[in-house]
Amino acid sequence: MTYQALVYSYNIYLHPLKRYPGPRICAASALPLIRQSLKGNAVLWMVRLHQEYGEVVRVSPNELSFNSAGAWKDIYGHRKSDRGALQKDPRFYQGSAANDVVDIINANDADHGNIRRVFANAFSDRALKKQESLFLTHVDKLISLLGKDAVLSPSRMVNMVDMFNFTTFDIMGDLAFGETLNMLDESGYHPWVSAVFANFRFGTYLHCIRYFPSLENVLLQFVPRSLKTKQKMHGSFSQSRVDRRLEKQDARPDIWGLVLQRGDCEVSMSRLQMYAHSNLFMIAGTETTATLLSGLLYYLLTNREKLARLTVEIRGAFENECTITIERLQSLKYLQACIDEGLRMYPPISNGLPRLVPSVMLMDWMDWIWGSIQSIQQGPEHQSSRSNAYPIPDWETWHTTSFP
Repeated sequence: MTYQALVYSYNIYLHPLKRYPGPRICAASALPLIRQSLKGNAVLWMVRLHQEYGEVVRVSPNELSFNSAGAWKDIYGHRKSDRGALQKDPRFYQGSAANDVVDIINANDADHGNIRRVFANAFSDRALKKQESLFLTHVDKLISLLGKDAVLSPSRMVNMVDMFNFTTFDIMGDLAFGETLNMLDESGYHPWVSAVFANFRFGTYLHCIRYFPSLENVLLQFVPRSLKTKQKMHGSFSQSRVDRRLEKQDARPDIWGLVLQRGDCEVSMSRLQMYAHSNLFMIAGTETTATLLSGLLYYLLTNREKLARLTVEIRGAFENECTITIERLQSLKYLQACIDEGLRMYPPISNGLPRLVPSVMLMDWMDWIWGSIQSIQQGPEHQSSRSNAYPIPDWETWHTTSFP
């Protein structure tokens, strides 16, 4: 008890970050941040802290949260010749497996560039045009199901969060592995998707446990066994489907088909890395998109005049649904404004992505302390009343020059 009291006292009164504002209990211990993370309230909690304390808040003894446009470039921008670069915090980015491999999320700058080059062919505008028919197959199926449901049961409530997830996971299964999950057809979650959602919860536990590195192996024993099982299931599903897709060796314009066209994929990327990136595809391109669409739909339904304006723009741009294409959709300015506002009000990844400060001071407008952790929380940045953003939906904010 005496030792812990000394640690708390040091963190409050002597720690190099002592001059930064924030609740004193957060300066003393990381437990308040851990508690809010485990409750699922960390984003709203951060919004309140920034509203009370300003652009910079000390949210744990060694961690600062920023809410300013200037900090974006300093924390996440490209390295400058006269400055070092902020490194990704391994406590957040490193996986739990002993054979954890380098992927595009946890890679350093050099590896990140190499991995991007491997996948550049699969995520280009040219690739998107080739994949358009694949997207439309599943989107048409979603629209057809909603239309039939509206005719047969006009008063029945539809869970659009589920419908968006069914669609995005079906698309990504087809796009990444050449195998749809058939969730739209079966109107239910595939076991793989349940494993993906469990993987999010496991990640939260893991990040919280890593505030106590010496106890990590012990504390991991208290993580629910069901979450660990589903995490392994997620990896197994990805591996088996990657193996099947690579065996086909066809020219289908899905992700691996386009990557393999480079000819050097299996030389520049190990099979374990292929598995790891397939895991990422089933997370980054699915639940995140469904989350954004769910939030955007909610705000449109609660702002009917905006919904009406968007409806007029879309119906005025196309003769019928058969003429809707990705290229033509990109020219709809109000639709783009709505998507931007949806990303602001309901960002799929609203928590901060932490960076470690190296031995040099980086920011022109504020000193940073070596070894401390810096991040920008998108929720507070986009919604805090202290920022330049609006705390309520305001579509025209983003594109005032685009509208008459």
